[in-house]
Amino acid sequence: MLSLPEPPETDTLDVQLVKQFSKLYLIQSGYETLPTAIVYCEANFGKIDGKTANGLVRLSPNFRILAVIDSEKSGLDSGYVLDGECNGIPVCASLKDAIDNAGGIPDYFIFGLAPSSGMYSESEKSLILYAMRLGMNIVNGLHEFLNDDPVFISSSETLNVTILDIRKPHAKKDLQTFSGIIHRVGCPRILVAGTDCAIGKRTTATILANALRERGLNVVLIATGQTGIMQGARYGVVMDAVPSQFCAGELESLIVGAYETEQPDVIIIEGQGALSHPAFTTSAAILRGCAPNGVILQHAPSRAHRSDFENMPMPSVHSEIDLIELFGEVPVLGITLNHEGMSAHDIEETIKEYHKEFELPVTDALSLPAERLCQMVFNTFPALNKQLPSITQ
Repeated sequence: MLSLPEPPETDTLDVQLVKQFSKLYLIQSGYETLPTAIVYCEANFGKIDGKTANGLVRLSPNFRILAVIDSEKSGLDSGYVLDGECNGIPVCASLKDAIDNAGGIPDYFIFGLAPSSGMYSESEKSLILYAMRLGMNIVNGLHEFLNDDPVFISSSETLNVTILDIRKPHAKKDLQTFSGIIHRVGCPRILVAGTDCAIGKRTTATILANALRERGLNVVLIATGQTGIMQGARYGVVMDAVPSQFCAGELESLIVGAYETEQPDVIIIEGQGALSHPAFTTSAAILRGCAPNGVILQHAPSRAHRSDFENMPMPSVHSEIDLIELFGEVPVLGITLNHEGMSAHDIEETIKEYHKEFELPVTDALSLPAERLCQMVFNTFPALNKQLPSITQ
C-alpha cells in the first residue's frame, strides 16, 4: 500500500482560497497566478469517461494543472497521451506521487471522471476527503452534490476548504422557462452538435471560438456541460442538471444575457449528447433553447456503438443531419470528425467521401488548420467575414 503524507493539524491549516465559485467563470491573465490543481482520472485518462480530465489538460484558463492521476498511464506525459505532443503535465500513479511531483499541496483536487452514473464510489469519496484533509479545495462535476452530504459539509467547515459542485443548478424559484426572446438576438448563433456523447463537441466549439477571435471577431462561447464551465467559460449552464421544464428557458436566458452584455458578432453553443440519442434529452432542449441559425455536426466514423451503450449502434451522418434539420428547422453547415481510431490517411479519405456525399465542408478540428472551421462559418454567414479588418482578408 502506498504511504500518503500526513495531513496538517486542523488548527494549523492556512488555506487561502484563490477563487470563490462565482469567479470560476473568469479567465485569469497570468498563467503563474492561476490556482494550482491535480486532476483525478483513474483508469480513464484519454478515454471517453475521462473527458473532463482530457478537456482540462487541453485547455484550462482557470487552473494551472500540475498532474493527472491515472495509475494505468503513470510515467507518461498527458499531452502525449491525448494528442501525441508533450505538454509537461505528468500522469502520476497516485495522489502521493502527484503531490510529490508538484512539490507541495496544490490548491484544488479536481475530479476529472465523467461516469454515466454521475455518482461516486466509496473509495473515491474517501480519497476526496483525504485531499480535503491535506488542505485542497474540491471541484466536483458529478450529479452527486458533495455540499448536500453531511460528512462533506462538516469536513468543509472544519478544514476551511471549499467544495465546488459545478453541476448544481439554480434554485427552482430562479429558473427560467422558454419565452421566445432568443429571436431578439441579432447575431448568428451556431450550435456544435454531434452523433453521440463524448465525441468532441466542446473541443470543436472551443477551437472554433478561439479561431474566430484570432481573426478579430467578438465571440461568445456558451458552455452547456461541467467541463466547459471548469475550463472558464464566462457563460455556461450544465444542462443535464436542470429540470426538463426549464432546460430550454435557462439556455435561452443565458444567451440573451450574454448578447446584451457582450454585443458579440457571433455566438457558439456547445452541444450535448445527440438529438437521436434517447438517453440525452437535453440535446433537444439545447436545439430549441438556442434556436441556432446553423449547426456544425461532429461525428466519429470509426465508433461502432454509442459511448457506454454497447447495444446501440451509432447513427449515420445522413440520419442525424435529417433529424436536426427537420426538428430544428436549421441547416447543417459543416461536418467535423472525431479521429479516434483513424490514421491520417483515413481522415483524408473520409473527408473526401463526406464532402462528395453531403456537399458540405468537412474537417478535423484537432488535426487540421482551424481556418477550415472558420470557413464553414463564413460560407453561411459571409457578413462576418466582411466585418474583419482588411489585413485578415
